Amino acid sequence: MTGRTTEDNVPAAPAMTIDSSHPLSIEAHGGEVPGRWLWTVKWLLIVPHVVVLAVLWTAFALLTVVAGVCVLVARRYPRGLFDFNVGVLRWTWRVGHYGYVTLGTDRYPPFTLRATDHPASLDVAYPARLSRPLVLVKWLLAVPHLLIVEILLGAVPRSSPASPPAFTAGLLSLLVLVAGVCLTVLRRYPAGLFDFIVGLNRWVFRVVVYVALMTDVYPPFRLDQGGREPAAGPPVTGRTPALVAGGAS
Repeated sequence: MTGRTTEDNVPAAPAMTIDSSHPLSIEAHGGEVPGRWLWTVKWLLIVPHVVVLAVLWTAFALLTVVAGVCVLVARRYPRGLFDFNVGVLRWTWRVGHYGYVTLGTDRYPPFTLRATDHPASLDVAYPARLSRPLVLVKWLLAVPHLLIVEILLGAVPRSSPASPPAFTAGLLSLLVLVAGVCLTVLRRYPAGLFDFIVGLNRWVFRVVVYVALMTDVYPPFRLDQGGREPAAGPPVTGRTPALVAGGAS
């Protein structure tokens, strides 16, 4: 028998190449300076979106359960369900970027699940196969990230991500309030603050995508700041965790 074994005569987990990029792409294309006072009334302007998103996130939670069953049976996330849930995330991010998640634009978000030319964009790469065992434990594996999300948003998402991250309170809300004051007093949005806020949102959405079973890629403990997604770095060689390696079972 060929191949290296550990001291316990258990075959070593095969080496794998992991790309440092993440399947979630979330960007906020800037260039404009939001108005000085509009941010004070955006809470009223986004009410129609809040109503629609409340319904969409209920559907998101239910479809996530259905998709989990499908992954357990066939190791596949049905493409129609996947595209719908990506659309919900996309819509949420657009509203958040306009409203009180970044205050990054005065361009009103469209009422659509599809990708548009809005300054806020989001997409998730569709996974060809997903691990069966991970479906049952992703919520547990994500606990360290959920603790961070609690600080950022002020509330840990429920067992299913049925609460849209765009409308909760926490550190992000305080930072966005500072941005609003800067817009009013200084007539500008500090670039460093904008990059930091977008980076925190990128972290939150990566966790949501993982807990929602849309990827097996564990969210990195890394703050990727800026309106643009970071360029993919060189591949990193590592070992496949036993749970993931056995995902085909």
